[in-house]
Amino acid sequence: MGILYEKRNRVAYITINRPEARNAIDLETSQELQEAWRDFRDDDGLWIAVITGAGDKAFCSGADLKSLIPMLTGSARSGEQRDDGGFGGVTRGFECWKPMIAAVNGQCFAGGFEIMLSCDLRIASENAVFGLTEVRWGIIPGAGGTQRLPRAIPIAKAMEIILLAEPISAEEAYRIGLLNKVVPQAELMNEVERWTATLLERGPLALRAAKQAMLQGLNLPLDEGLKLEQRLFRGLLGTEDAREGPTAFAQKRKPEFKGK
Repeated sequence: MGILYEKRNRVAYITINRPEARNAIDLETSQELQEAWRDFRDDDGLWIAVITGAGDKAFCSGADLKSLIPMLTGSARSGEQRDDGGFGGVTRGFECWKPMIAAVNGQCFAGGFEIMLSCDLRIASENAVFGLTEVRWGIIPGAGGTQRLPRAIPIAKAMEIILLAEPISAEEAYRIGLLNKVVPQAELMNEVERWTATLLERGPLALRAAKQAMLQGLNLPLDEGLKLEQRLFRGLLGTEDAREGPTAFAQKRKPEFKGK
């Protein structure tokens, strides 16, 4: 098994499980990730996803250079067109408005970096190291790195990370706004659990609408973004959750959201 996939308390836990290869992703693992992400997206009982890497050395070191990359370069030479839904099943052609958390527990390079960029919240251990190293090997980031990174941090820093292809520390990644939080490695999953517990107390439909409004609004003029926000806002008003929230507030209790 290239991954471990567990469902617990409305949370999907996806673990890249190739520690002997620094959790590099081969074709089988990429396909397993694609299936897991789709299952998370389509399962109404799941509200949040967490992705991490097995062991304490690497989150994901990217594509397996010994297997996946040669296959892709061979396809390019033959003219074969591949549409696999994106590296790791999440970097291209995957639309999901449920919150997704990356728990980065070590090396996070190339395609692993791009998987992290596809997540909404990013928490890393102090020993984590980040880099888009593709130009060293005569290729470029091909799973969203050149597009998502300049949207996430200042363009000059994005240029530095991609063109120099030098790793940066967790401290630097946090400083430039790439990460939400950095914690000691022993505390990483405990911190992630605290974040998921908080998210589970929020309205799940509201979380999805807020994520959709922000991500889709990035590519719209302000007036169009405001219209999108208003449509999503109005769409929530008729839900059971939207009635439960104010009721719970008036009754001075925690709301019991059902995602309906």
